[in-house]
Amino acid sequence: MAPTLKLIDRDGHLVPFTVRTERTWHPNPSPKMNRIAFSAAHVVADARSTADPWLTAAVDWDATLAYRERLFSLGLGVAEAMDTAQRGMGLDWPTSLELIRRSVAQAKHHPGALMACGAGTDHLVPAAGLTLDDVIRAYETQVEAVEAAGGRIILMASRALAAVAKGPEDYLRVYERILRQVREPVILHWLGDMFDPALTGYWGHRDLDRATDICLQVIEAQPAKVDGIKISLLDKDKEIAMRRRLPPGVRMYTGDDFNYAELIAGDAQGYSDALLGIFDAIAPAASAALDALGCGDRETFDAILAPTVPLSRHIFAAPTRFYKSGVVFMAWLNGHQDHFAMIGGQQSARSLWHYCELFRLATAAQLIEDPALAAYRMKLWLAVNGVEA
Repeated sequence: MAPTLKLIDRDGHLVPFTVRTERTWHPNPSPKMNRIAFSAAHVVADARSTADPWLTAAVDWDATLAYRERLFSLGLGVAEAMDTAQRGMGLDWPTSLELIRRSVAQAKHHPGALMACGAGTDHLVPAAGLTLDDVIRAYETQVEAVEAAGGRIILMASRALAAVAKGPEDYLRVYERILRQVREPVILHWLGDMFDPALTGYWGHRDLDRATDICLQVIEAQPAKVDGIKISLLDKDKEIAMRRRLPPGVRMYTGDDFNYAELIAGDAQGYSDALLGIFDAIAPAASAALDALGCGDRETFDAILAPTVPLSRHIFAAPTRFYKSGVVFMAWLNGHQDHFAMIGGQQSARSLWHYCELFRLATAAQLIEDPALAAYRMKLWLAVNGVEA
């Protein structure tokens, strides 16, 4: 019998809800994919640590690596130590580097597994008088450390660069210097200000079209050093326009958690590969859908991913920077960690209604893996917040 509980609506009223159990798709243990697909993976906090979660990034390493094992088993790559892992938002650089080292070692047990790791400048302490040379040295430090660990580079957007750059020429200088030094082609990362307000005006322009021109100049100056670019602007038209202007051989990795399904499917002029935070939360569906697309079954691809889009739009709703709490909530509901506690106490970033609506949408997307367990945990969360379900 399908479990039933009561969830609050927008007005705070309790409304009965039954967790459906049927599923019409099943992930293939060896999916056939014609798209590159990275999941930006979350970290599991150590809820038993005595450290203050606002000040110290205490990680449950076993549970964190187990989640990456799950992603690999579904045929997805792992984009490590990115914003989904609360990078620069609770997860500091020393802990990020340890995470990278452990994940790279784990990936070696999966021949052919895709793994790429974030390198940025987040260890650079904000202070008056910082210069572009400080930013360059910070990037060099992290790139060298990731390469030494055996990791492939995702060159993350830099808050420090956004703070000190006086115009587009400063971005061109910094990226030219770093790209010239990397051992192998990198994935550039353009994170919009909806994800991180400190990155407003990245590439030296608030206007996205002018910013795109500068970003393309960076790529065109050294295309052999750029595997691709991941943009997270939540604007499909901007992404498609930029995708069509990329040099031959440079990939577009969609980071659009609102429009990923149609961007991955593509059009007559091309498609986007994927590097997505939402793939953490919808991993089984993403794997099954990409397998269908790889087999030429666009209808099944659309049918699987279509109901995940409302869930993703809800998880990534404004303020978008709080999306990580929804991703971790999904992992807890589905039994992939034994608590809903986050680094920095980020589980408090969303309202109780937000989590109730997430539960409804996850059920509609057939992403509740064990209905009885999920209903039990949802009732626990309601009770903690003073609601008897």
